[in-house]
Amino acid sequence: MAESAVFHLLANLAPFLQQEANLLTGVREEIQYIRDEFERMTAFLRVADAMEENNPELKVWVKQVREAAYDIGDVLELYMLRLGHRHGSGFRGFLGKVSCFIKTLKARHQIASEVQRMKSRVIDISKGHQRYHDSYGMLEQGSSSRSTGLNTACHDYRGDALLLHESELVGIDKPKSQLIRWLVHEDPRLKVFSVSGMGGLGKTTLVKKVFDDAVVKNHFQSHVWITVSESFKIEVLLKGIIKQLFEEIKQLVPQGMDNMDTNSLKGIINAFLQQKRYVLVFDDVWDIHAWQSFRYVFPIGNCGSRVVLTTRNADLASFASKEYHGDVYNLQPLPSEESWTLFCRKTFMENSCPSHLERLSKAILNRCEGLPLAIVAISGLLSTKDKSSVDEWDKIYRSLGAELQGNDKLQSMNKILSLSYIDLPYYLKFCFLYLSVFPEDCFIDHWRLIRLWVAEGFVETKVGMTKEEVAEGYLNELINRSLVQVAKRRRDKRVTMYRIHDLWREIIVSKSGEQNIVTLTGEKSRAWPEKVRRLSINNYWEYTQQSKRFTRLRSLLMFNATDSLSKLSILASSNDGLRLLTVLDLRGALLETFPNEVLKLLQLRYLSLRGTKVKIIPKSIGKLQNLETLDLKQTYVTELPDDILKLQRLRHILLYRYQPNYFLVFPFKNQCGFKAPTEIGSLSCLQKLCSIETNHDNGTILLGEVGKLTQLRKLQIESLRNEDGRVLCSSLDKLSNLRSLIVRATGEDEIIDLDSLSSPPQLLRTLYLEGSLHKVPHWIPSLHNLVKVMLRWSKLKDVDPLESLQGLPNLVQLQFIQTHEGEELCFKAGGFQRLVRLSLYELKGLRWVKVEAGSMPHLEELIIRRCELVEELPSGIEHLTNLKSLDLVDMSDGLISVLNRDLEGENNWKIAHIPKVQIGDTKLGYWKGNYL
Repeated sequence: MAESAVFHLLANLAPFLQQEANLLTGVREEIQYIRDEFERMTAFLRVADAMEENNPELKVWVKQVREAAYDIGDVLELYMLRLGHRHGSGFRGFLGKVSCFIKTLKARHQIASEVQRMKSRVIDISKGHQRYHDSYGMLEQGSSSRSTGLNTACHDYRGDALLLHESELVGIDKPKSQLIRWLVHEDPRLKVFSVSGMGGLGKTTLVKKVFDDAVVKNHFQSHVWITVSESFKIEVLLKGIIKQLFEEIKQLVPQGMDNMDTNSLKGIINAFLQQKRYVLVFDDVWDIHAWQSFRYVFPIGNCGSRVVLTTRNADLASFASKEYHGDVYNLQPLPSEESWTLFCRKTFMENSCPSHLERLSKAILNRCEGLPLAIVAISGLLSTKDKSSVDEWDKIYRSLGAELQGNDKLQSMNKILSLSYIDLPYYLKFCFLYLSVFPEDCFIDHWRLIRLWVAEGFVETKVGMTKEEVAEGYLNELINRSLVQVAKRRRDKRVTMYRIHDLWREIIVSKSGEQNIVTLTGEKSRAWPEKVRRLSINNYWEYTQQSKRFTRLRSLLMFNATDSLSKLSILASSNDGLRLLTVLDLRGALLETFPNEVLKLLQLRYLSLRGTKVKIIPKSIGKLQNLETLDLKQTYVTELPDDILKLQRLRHILLYRYQPNYFLVFPFKNQCGFKAPTEIGSLSCLQKLCSIETNHDNGTILLGEVGKLTQLRKLQIESLRNEDGRVLCSSLDKLSNLRSLIVRATGEDEIIDLDSLSSPPQLLRTLYLEGSLHKVPHWIPSLHNLVKVMLRWSKLKDVDPLESLQGLPNLVQLQFIQTHEGEELCFKAGGFQRLVRLSLYELKGLRWVKVEAGSMPHLEELIIRRCELVEELPSGIEHLTNLKSLDLVDMSDGLISVLNRDLEGENNWKIAHIPKVQIGDTKLGYWKGNYL
């Protein structure tokens, strides 16, 4: 983690050194020395960062480097804030510069003194580096294994797992049977199967039981089990394979093997396995590079041979198995019943749980979330505790995070889980530990996290990619490494919410606190650092100790706010206040007016007042010239001042509010946006603009300005007038990066005329059109990237909307609300090949829905509501063999009668294959369904 802090400092030193006019003589040279010294440390840090866990002295040195990097960055930024002034041109500008120089002379001398002190500190740290320099070779040698002691402990634990008797295991029967079927299937091709999942799920134990099964033993001629791990050396691995192969047939290994190079060793293995049916298990493979180092060792042949990998890396699992015609078994946590069985077996030695401990036992078990390693480890700890003492068990439940770090009985589990963290590259470690800002059991919003990472400066710049795209790559990598869990996906499989396993959260809360990345309120057992850098407040402000702790605060985030923000004023007014703050997330806080203190936060990059009752944004917001994200969603703000145009770094403006109408099931225009400054086109960095009202005097000009925002990924237009359609089309022609377009008309009968669009954005994934249409825009069929289409209040009379949509190759979700006024919708054979969800609402003229064989082969959800003339099931519904849910609500009495009869079994052949069928009438409060 020190490596991350140093890289961040080095990136920030460059612009500081460019401010030559602001520096006194000699200061530049001192800063240059500091930069060079930190650059020299980075290579050593890359090794030391991973080794510090088992070397207390080294850990102290790494901490010194990390804190020095933080402090130097803070000091330089504070002085630049004091020195940074803009002056006009000409004589007045010259006088301003002279006056400013005199006023800041004291500050310049202070910075010179401070830089000298920092240089001395860096020299002292460098001397510490020299003391370790003699052992650098030893560290470098150990870098491939990251931590010898750590791996030893983990391999011992893995060895124990291999020795477990099957009677001791729970939940193994189903995955074991599946894997055996895969292995012995009579397919002559070489196949690779992968067992993937987070550390501690029991991948090694499962595959060992499969490997040792008599059916598998008898099916193959040669059997090899190799533990790879992150510390493997290819020569040792190859010799281990050779030794097992020759021992199995009771022959001596080839002479001179110890002196052979890798190619010779691979040749021996390849020759041995020719024309044999073999099974090779590579346990604990960490990445694709490791796999590629030995993937060509075994011959392909046509003998029905099999290779099995266990890995925490989902990308590797998919890559290896697809390449060799295999499959991936994603091992899941134990379900609650099996978790309880295992817990009781290990905690109470086959006895049942005492009734007085049942509530606490289940609460502790819930923290394990079905992770067998955790259940066994925590059960081992609890088995030694007094079964009559509820207090002792309650203490363990409350202090589980501390127990993970300090209790010897849980250290092996902690180390096995931590291996995944240690293996992360430096840029992912910071991002991963940052997740500790989110409260326990909090679902983490995809775009909120992306924008926070970018604002915090964790995301590197890559040519040809936005920082948000780079950050999405980071997230995918954490998911593939089984460190972040997907909590919610959209129908198009894109992730919207994430979560962290409870035990992983305990680990990252401890690590981020130890490294002063995040400080959490409510963590009473942990002493607050001298300089709090990121503060996460859950529910309420507690005693903030001495205000000096917050002069270096970079981020302040509030969750579930139930307290006032009076302390924000106290913190902002003390000493340097919150002048270094870059992230301020006050989502849901009890705010009715914009906090004036925010206007002093000139370093702010991220500001969220989402869900507050703020109504007006002050003109002076133009002072926040570093702002990148302005999140005012679900506030009462209806207009942004012209000074917002001074915020030239703005990337995301999120400002719209839902207006629920409880009297209408599907209200028209249930969102309202904001009145934007006319010259919004000057904000050239904008990627998201949601959402602007255009039914005012300057609306036409505003829509023309939108065409200048060529970086836009998402655009939301409210209250579009018919006469402005051509101007909007002219702007859309220029927005080649657009992924999401939402356009709402001023009223249900207002025509949305977008047919003059000549070059539609080819990367568009989401399209909402809410308002009347003469016809479906001619350009929609050309958008092969479209995933979601929603046409609302289109009121098409003589036009079949399905004609334009059925050929879209990636369309997953389609919604119609008062879209079509004809009597029939026919889904033709071959159309809608990837559609998963179809919603038909309030199609008042609709009488018949027909589905031809071969249409919508992947449809899972069909919703038809308030189509009151439809009196029979969709013709051909039996062709929808993947349909999982049929929802028919507020339909005709005739259809309800048919469905009631079908559900009772008289004529249910059409819908017997559908697991969930629901019928209902919201007016009568009538609901009926079959839920299988």
